[in-house]
Amino acid sequence: MRDYREFLKETLIDEDTLQERIAALGAEISREYQGKSLHLICILRGGVMFLTDLMRQISIPHTIDFMAISSYGAGSRRSSGQVRLTMDLKDDIGGRDVLLVEDIVDSGYTLSSILELLTLRKPASLKVCTLLDKAERREVDVPIDYCGFVIPNAFVFGYGLDLDEYYRDLPFIGIVNPERFQPPE
Repeated sequence: MRDYREFLKETLIDEDTLQERIAALGAEISREYQGKSLHLICILRGGVMFLTDLMRQISIPHTIDFMAISSYGAGSRRSSGQVRLTMDLKDDIGGRDVLLVEDIVDSGYTLSSILELLTLRKPASLKVCTLLDKAERREVDVPIDYCGFVIPNAFVFGYGLDLDEYYRDLPFIGIVNPERFQPPE
């Protein structure tokens, strides 16, 4: 495996900035869900690091569950528009206050499909928390209730986001240098 620095054009969000913003999100979520039974749903795999750090910042009792979704063709960096559930929730969300935790929202197709699926399960409330919002790529209007950062339309990696399944463990978010790494279309 090659060193990530070969592909890194620049650090978009450093570790301290990430952690400060996540702390602020956790405080805001804790205030807004005070007295409620909050259930966090993380979309695997990219959202795991964000979920873990966010959970540590939420001061009210909460539970968690996971879903895995695929909307990308093999080796592709662009959503196919076809969303496939590859791992479903363990718990029933009917009547619960649900917060969907995402790593990144770009076109909106995947998030729209997930929200449609979860709404059919009749939660008491359903909101979205995303670490990254690539708003200029949006093709489908989706609600984002809590947002860490609005970012430019760049290929990013680190802090849960992969580069061909590697580098999720980096404590920062970087922009890929397109001259050094060409993602498959």
